[in-house]
Amino acid sequence: MPATTAVRLAVTEHALGAYVIAAEFLAGRPAFALGDGTVRLDQGGTLTTVRTHPTALLAAALSQDGGTLYAGGDDGRLVAVHPDGTAEDRASVGRIWIDQVAAGPNGAIGFAGGRNAWVIRPDGTLKTFAHPRSVGGVAFAPKGLRLAVARYDGATLWWAGTEAPAQQLEWKGMHAGITWSPDGKYLVTAMQENALHGWRVADGRHMRMTGYPTKVRSLSWSPKGRYLASAGANAAVLWPFHYKDGPMGRPPLELGYRDVFATRVACHPEDDVVAIGYIDGAIDVARIEDAAVVRLREPDGAPLSALAWDADGGRLAFGGEGGAAGVIDLAG
Repeated sequence: MPATTAVRLAVTEHALGAYVIAAEFLAGRPAFALGDGTVRLDQGGTLTTVRTHPTALLAAALSQDGGTLYAGGDDGRLVAVHPDGTAEDRASVGRIWIDQVAAGPNGAIGFAGGRNAWVIRPDGTLKTFAHPRSVGGVAFAPKGLRLAVARYDGATLWWAGTEAPAQQLEWKGMHAGITWSPDGKYLVTAMQENALHGWRVADGRHMRMTGYPTKVRSLSWSPKGRYLASAGANAAVLWPFHYKDGPMGRPPLELGYRDVFATRVACHPEDDVVAIGYIDGAIDVARIEDAAVVRLREPDGAPLSALAWDADGGRLAFGGEGGAAGVIDLAG
């Protein structure tokens, strides 16, 4: 196992006092969505507080152009936060907890709560997709206005811009998170049990990825889609998808092994490198080619709950369950 190297980096850190749901870069500036119903924006080195929900913020996602942060809450509202610190209601669906949010093409946004998923289409109209049981995750395909919904006993693929019938992908159990491969060929879900399940979208062929000691709560694709990184073990587990049958019959890579569980992973936007957050608050970055590991942040005792690179891959935003949040500048 390669040794972990510690380096000196420019780190800006804040004590925000609430669970960090998401750490993103809104129009290039750090933004932290917190469980207390606020978003904190870095505006020239000072954090501005934007109230999005009166009580709890449950999920957040950055628009594909990086210019809007969408937040869902326990009041059934989807709120858009803009770089200038203003907040705008985009949808209200009654007394339903919005606990899933996903960004789509051309400004579309998907969100879910209870048994329903919704898409605000590029023209501003709202479309509802009902399911017989609870929705566990939503994700847009890399091309086209197609929404994948993780649910009990599988996943459903909807065409949000047309009335075309949905495609059903079945597999028993609760599917609690979902992601498309960058080329759109594969769909992978994180299950309630300690496993991932995948399908080849063209023919529905199954892929089973098991062996995790705990639930998988974070997934991230390497830049060209060669690997799917996951957290749910004592290392980042990377499944190879650059073979004809995806990861079937192929062992995964394990990067950044430690005696504690990894809780978050975030692949670099350009290089074959993955950032790994751990249950003790430490952050490492590992190179896929040779498994070399560099320590970016020492443990603080609170689980990492959010990780995201900026568009250029020079900065890494992070947040933890204990309210610590910040930015690590690697470009400097």
